Amino acid sequence: MAARVTITDIARQAGVSPSTVSRALSGHLSISEPTRARIARIARDLNYRVDERARNFRMGRSRTVGLLFPYLGDSRRQLSDPFYLEIAGAISDALDARGYDMLMARVPADSDDWPGRYVTDKRVDGLLLVDRALDDPGIEALQKLDTPFVVWGHRLPLQDYVTVGGDSVAGAAAIVRHLAGLGRRRIGFIGGFAGMVETITRQMGYSIGLAECGIPLDESLILYSDFSPGGGREAMAALLEREPGLDGVFLCSDYMAVAAMEVIRASGRRVPEDVAVAGYDDVPLAAWCNPRLTTIHQSVHRGGALMVDLLFAMLDGQPAAPVTLPVHLVVRDSCGEN
Repeated sequence: MAARVTITDIARQAGVSPSTVSRALSGHLSISEPTRARIARIARDLNYRVDERARNFRMGRSRTVGLLFPYLGDSRRQLSDPFYLEIAGAISDALDARGYDMLMARVPADSDDWPGRYVTDKRVDGLLLVDRALDDPGIEALQKLDTPFVVWGHRLPLQDYVTVGGDSVAGAAAIVRHLAGLGRRRIGFIGGFAGMVETITRQMGYSIGLAECGIPLDESLILYSDFSPGGGREAMAALLEREPGLDGVFLCSDYMAVAAMEVIRASGRRVPEDVAVAGYDDVPLAAWCNPRLTTIHQSVHRGGALMVDLLFAMLDGQPAAPVTLPVHLVVRDSCGEN
């Protein structure tokens, strides 16, 4: 195997010092244009490639960003979840355009141990988090480490870190208003883990929507799950057993909603004639299931790219502020009226 060409080899052939070659290849204006062009030509002729590891070490950068998915409890929302895949794809594309790699993992939202593995050990230059708990010691640890990070999700009133996400309260309220407008009065709510921010904010929107429509809040119609299809099936079965008169249900994710429709049909009820179903996220699956799913659309691709933009602004020492993206209702067949 041929030896790797180094800056010293280029310097020897160009008749200059290695430091001059380094500055020339970096486009430093202290080196004249003719000299920069001559050194660049020699580098090409010798098939020189930058030693990224050495350069990153000198710069104190890993050129890697961590994409982390905090979870609560024993059930870890799978990375194969369609929403996770969609936002991970958007983030990966944005990082690739900047020449950065992505490290992806799940971390416990009730622990403050994991930040050290990624930040203190210099494995990543910054972090992007999708999902978080209302009481999240990991985020507190990141703030103490002065680590650049951006979180996907609803902006909380008193938060002091940067988020990008849709208005979950407004989205959930819009779902309930739509169901109530179709004459549904026994409307259930199935969330993810009760301590996760997106569950809490969507439940707030559910309650607000009921109040706006003059429907009393019934705590017996509220159940929690884990955002997985299995969890959605179990919660849906429990809700149907608890409330035979259920005529509508809002689930906190499309993935759970699709699974819930199978349970409703297996119980002998019809979707949407007997029970209208709505989800959240508007993943591609929602438009192709049977019946097609009414849901709330989030600008996931735009949001993923914006998370990357804000993180790099922070890495460059620039100010960054939370962004709330618009959401809107997408009406399809699962509620029975377009």
